[in-house]
Amino acid sequence: MRYNIREIAAIIRAKYDRLAEGYIDRLLTDSRTLSFPETTLFFALRTPTGDGSKYIAELYRLRVRHFVVSRCQPEFAEMKDASFLTVSNVLAALQQLAIHHRKQFNIPVVGITGSNGKTIVKELLYQLLRAEFNIVRSPRSYNSQLGVPLSVWQMNESHTLGLFEAGISQPNEMAHLRRIIAPTIGILTNIGEAHQENFTSPLQKCLEKLSLFNDCDVIIYNADDPHIVHGLEVACLLHKGLGWSRTDSEAQVFIESVRCGETATEISCTMFGMTLTYEVPFTDAASIENVIHCIALMIYLKPTALGHLQAFRELEPVAMRLEVKEGINHCHLIGDTCNSDLHSLAIALDFQLSRKGNKSLKMTVILSDILQSGLMPKVLYRKVAELFRQKKVERVIGIGRDLKTCGPAAFKTAESEFYGSTQEFIHSPSFRQFRDELILLKGSRASHFEQITERLEKKVHETILEVNLDAVVHNYNHFRSMLRPGTKIVCMVKAFGYGVGSYELAKTLQEHRCDYLAVAVADEGAELRREGISVPIIVMNPEFGSFNTLFEYRLEPEVYSFSLLNALSREAGRRGIVSCPVHVKIDTGMCRLGFHPEDMPEVCRRLKQQTGLYARSVFSHLAGSDSSEHDDFTQQQIQTYIKAADVLERELDHPVLRHILNSAGTERFTEYQFDMVRLGIGLYGISALAGSGALQPVCTLKTAILQIQEAPAGSSVGYGRKDCVTRNSRIAVLPIGYADGLDRRLGNGVGEVLVRGRRCPFIGNLCMDISMIDVTDVEAQERDEVTVFGKELSVSEIARKLDTIPYEILTSISSRVKRVYYKE
Repeated sequence: MRYNIREIAAIIRAKYDRLAEGYIDRLLTDSRTLSFPETTLFFALRTPTGDGSKYIAELYRLRVRHFVVSRCQPEFAEMKDASFLTVSNVLAALQQLAIHHRKQFNIPVVGITGSNGKTIVKELLYQLLRAEFNIVRSPRSYNSQLGVPLSVWQMNESHTLGLFEAGISQPNEMAHLRRIIAPTIGILTNIGEAHQENFTSPLQKCLEKLSLFNDCDVIIYNADDPHIVHGLEVACLLHKGLGWSRTDSEAQVFIESVRCGETATEISCTMFGMTLTYEVPFTDAASIENVIHCIALMIYLKPTALGHLQAFRELEPVAMRLEVKEGINHCHLIGDTCNSDLHSLAIALDFQLSRKGNKSLKMTVILSDILQSGLMPKVLYRKVAELFRQKKVERVIGIGRDLKTCGPAAFKTAESEFYGSTQEFIHSPSFRQFRDELILLKGSRASHFEQITERLEKKVHETILEVNLDAVVHNYNHFRSMLRPGTKIVCMVKAFGYGVGSYELAKTLQEHRCDYLAVAVADEGAELRREGISVPIIVMNPEFGSFNTLFEYRLEPEVYSFSLLNALSREAGRRGIVSCPVHVKIDTGMCRLGFHPEDMPEVCRRLKQQTGLYARSVFSHLAGSDSSEHDDFTQQQIQTYIKAADVLERELDHPVLRHILNSAGTERFTEYQFDMVRLGIGLYGISALAGSGALQPVCTLKTAILQIQEAPAGSSVGYGRKDCVTRNSRIAVLPIGYADGLDRRLGNGVGEVLVRGRRCPFIGNLCMDISMIDVTDVEAQERDEVTVFGKELSVSEIARKLDTIPYEILTSISSRVKRVYYKE
């Protein structure tokens, strides 16, 4: 659903000097997640730690033209084609717009709140009801004052059911969320200890959460919880309640029995005189309770769906914040940065116990201070100690002031140790003594347990690859100078940045306003996101097993086949994702990945049938743009591409970015730059125009002489005795071999290196870690610097000797070769 910018100005009661005409269908609060600038409205939020207005100039450069601000800045006057809507409170304006948007839809909307389980209940309901309804739901855990309006904004005319979470941490917050969500049905999952320190009593917190349901028709709740029942009575909402109970046979939903097996649980329920038994693939108590909430909701909303027993058997676990990684010394790590409270700790411990299975691993927990319980530390950690005993925890490492003070008295029966900070623990002797343990790291974000994880995960050398970042910028700007001002640039940083190192390269390109980055596989993109790279990232070869990574890290996949298109669409729908940007690949003659041109009508039909994916660009690869002998074929590819792209854009009825030129194509066929070009090998200083001299080499591979041997005439050198010296010679030994990425075919005089400015040939076969060169004619000494390739001995020259391409030389440099980045 789209709004005219004038409509929005009226809705949020904004002041403005001028309005640039335009329609809005996307709201943005995080400048790093920009995807569709032309129809985006940016809300410049001010928080204690940041000011969104600082990013307006950058967003304007990226073609965003509509902004909501709390005050106008002098520099805004220079952005003459932009709209600046001025309001007193930017967050309140965002919420007001969401309230207006919600009022446009008369459908059932489920509001879900509680201390824990909101996201899981929402996702389970989606799985159980998606065959019955077209569902809009909160992405991930968007349940805050900011997340809720962004969630509700997703609603459109096609939806028939809404599922939205609401989370609060202090009094008087729920009133705002109630107006935005306007639920017709409520679910209260539970009342736990999280954020209790901000409330005067558990009742006050319960009443605050229940206020979400003031205007609901029905409220789903656990009738066995006396605190919730009392809260409903005090709030005068009990008459709206639909309670379930495991003890009261007169309850509207009576849970007759719960029988847990090794991998599944049977739940028998009686409702309206009818008994049904459901099998679900969960065994932990929290998951069982979440499923029962879903059953109660379905009784009210869609009773016929309760007969779909197979849907319950096929429920999938909801991925939250628990990650399992392989660690050092046969350890396994479980990382959890979920709410730091007893309830979420119990869930994490259940998960840890389930992961242990029959493995002979010690159950270890590294725990930070729990700051949201509302309990005195001594009482709190006695409860934690009892929980650990129940969950069979054998070793406890407590980190934080409270744990260091109260832990020794509380954890008397377990092997335990306590530290005041993460750094104190990292520098302790115990940190180096993990072996054969299943380690749960349960810490708040403020405890920075990622520092522990990095050191416990599985993972120097005189050979280095020097990377000149100034040369990268020079090459980028050279290509930029060849393009029209509005043409975008995609920079290829796949294969570890062509061997250069992805992060530093990506960071440099981001600083110089690269429009897109591109990687080969999702893991490469995820690593860049974890390092703080925020520009859009295209994944060129997405695999079917990488969907979780793609969506989790906001990566934009290439779509090259109907099977991939269908699978991505299903997964986006399952996760409640709307308009994930994808890039449609056309095979115009390379016989590699891609749809055939005649597939375009069907591609369009399938894209229009779903809402999870949005075609952001359409592109193809040129097979021989670097060689004039293939120019006729290149022209044929381009014309085929144009026709196919025309069909796609016409059928989809929205603008789609076009790109077909790679580095060589950009140099030789600039007239076909369309909306975007892709820079790969050109960024690294390799030009398709022989002798142009316009590009600068980026990489220099260096090593040093370890030892110099005196070899009498007739001596053989290296394995296999393939090479012999014909004179008395000086043989220098280098700490670089084929395990470092040096091609073994360079041995026996094929390749050369530079020592003191002179060329010296390799002699003998290259070894795994060692190679030898003849320095007889050079006054070389041990520890002298040796250049394998660089400015005076180019990668292209080495590639020609090996009858290969520069790409192979660069990408072969192994990860054990240290990368050193520098700027002049």
